[in-house]
Amino acid sequence: MRKLTLVAMATLTIALGAHPALAEETVCRGTIGARTVDNLRVPQGASCTLNGTKVKGTVKIEQNARLTANGVRVIGNVQGENAASVIVRSNSTVGGSVQVVQGKAATVSRSTITGDILFDEQTSALSAANNIVGGNVQAFKNTGGLTISNNTIDGNLQCKENNPPPTGGGNIVHGNKEDQCSSL
Repeated sequence: MRKLTLVAMATLTIALGAHPALAEETVCRGTIGARTVDNLRVPQGASCTLNGTKVKGTVKIEQNARLTANGVRVIGNVQGENAASVIVRSNSTVGGSVQVVQGKAATVSRSTITGDILFDEQTSALSAANNIVGGNVQAFKNTGGLTISNNTIDGNLQCKENNPPPTGGGNIVHGNKEDQCSSL
């Protein structure tokens, strides 16, 4: 019995002492070039330019922050909430989704997005052009104008309650073109 208790205590000690490796977060103010980081955060009100950067996790753009990503490789998502501007372009690759909500402007162009592109409740100009999208392109309740053109979309193209309605065309959609985007 004593041996069993010692084994149990040793197992518990190892289990409690073993901490998973935590991914580091890089805070971006300014420019980051061709290097690899874990997760990346653009803090409130800051501007960040990424040129050829590889992000092994997720990119988060905070309130009134600006991101310009040129030729980047992001393994996870690009997420902007209340961001002033989110730009992903120039042969960038995003392994997850680009999700931009309740902010201002956003552009996704000439890039490959494995997941979805989501523009939700944005107030300034939006554009999704010349992309390859593995999931859906979705635009809901945007008020600053929206252009969706020349994308290849494996999922659906879904647009609702945008004012003005989206413009564009030349999209190849393997799923359905729905609501305001039915003619794009």
